[in-house]
Amino acid sequence: MELTAIIIQDELVERCKRGDPASYEALYQRYAKAMYNTSLRIVNNSGDAEDVLQEAFLDAFRSLNDFHYRSTFGAWLKKIVINKSINTLRKRKMDIIEIDETGVHALPEEEQADEQEIQYKVAEVKKMIQKLPDGYRAVLSLYLLEGYDHEEISGILGISHNTVRTQYVRAKQKLVNLLKQGGIS
Repeated sequence: MELTAIIIQDELVERCKRGDPASYEALYQRYAKAMYNTSLRIVNNSGDAEDVLQEAFLDAFRSLNDFHYRSTFGAWLKKIVINKSINTLRKRKMDIIEIDETGVHALPEEEQADEQEIQYKVAEVKKMIQKLPDGYRAVLSLYLLEGYDHEEISGILGISHNTVRTQYVRAKQKLVNLLKQGGIS
């Protein structure tokens, strides 16, 4: 038995494709908050996130005729938002360190924190994530919050899979240290 995903055409998107002005506003209202939050988790700056949001919607609206329901509109828009967010970080010269294959084996094993015993409040964790360097925050957000795997993140950021893995491990370690320093345990 073969499983296939059927993406149902969104009537609101179809009305936008036909040029209905009210539909553009409704589509924006449907997705703006979620897309802003996605961008904010990556760029860590509300002004940049607002800019990314506006640019992403402009690009999406200009390219609506290229949207053919290979995914949902929300997933398509989210990819645009993430790419624009990453480009914003690149403009800030995101600090991602390339590591050659020989350096990867020398990494220490992840510390086994008593993760089951420690229950963090979401707001406190998010606050500490915002304190991470851009590269760490981007990889951590894409992996933990956006659900991308290391290979997908590698493609999005244009860095090696090993670098993504290393950045993720270091970001988690740094986050745990920040949380411990903040007295959250």
